[in-house]
Amino acid sequence: MSDWRDYLGLADEVLLAQCAFDRFRASGPGGQKRNKTESAVRLRHTPTGLTGEANESRSQHENRARALRRLRLTLAVTLRAPVDLDTYAPSAPLAAALRRAPGRRAPDLLTTLAEACDVLEACAWRISDAATHLGSSSAAVSRLLAVDDEVWRAVAERRQALGLPALRARD
Repeated sequence: MSDWRDYLGLADEVLLAQCAFDRFRASGPGGQKRNKTESAVRLRHTPTGLTGEANESRSQHENRARALRRLRLTLAVTLRAPVDLDTYAPSAPLAAALRRAPGRRAPDLLTTLAEACDVLEACAWRISDAATHLGSSSAAVSRLLAVDDEVWRAVAERRQALGLPALRARD
């Protein structure tokens, strides 16, 4: 079984080569141009079956770039790498991100979020337990997860599936 480490470090061209590329017409507002051109893009990652989709722009090229970013985020949040909590030590980027939550454009954001999700998985998605293993506070872990809405939703869904209390609403 593959994990996020197999894919997040790949160059865009290599990751795109692993994807099926679908174009389609986006529905919704936008007038005639939007409804007549196939500018919306869906990338289906063949090895994992995960997808990234974008349809905000009338430019297929821009939508493909957005879909690729979303696919990378989905890979980071969905695919897990095993963590041995007895020997685990957070990577330097994760430790730094817990001290000060990174911006959405931080170069190592996806690997940082993926590693944090690995620790959460090993701790049965209990944020306080994960914070203990990360040498941080629950608030710092929550701030890191709140960097992206998709990440927050994915963690909330995993916790809900395990019968854990809902995450508090983000600010």
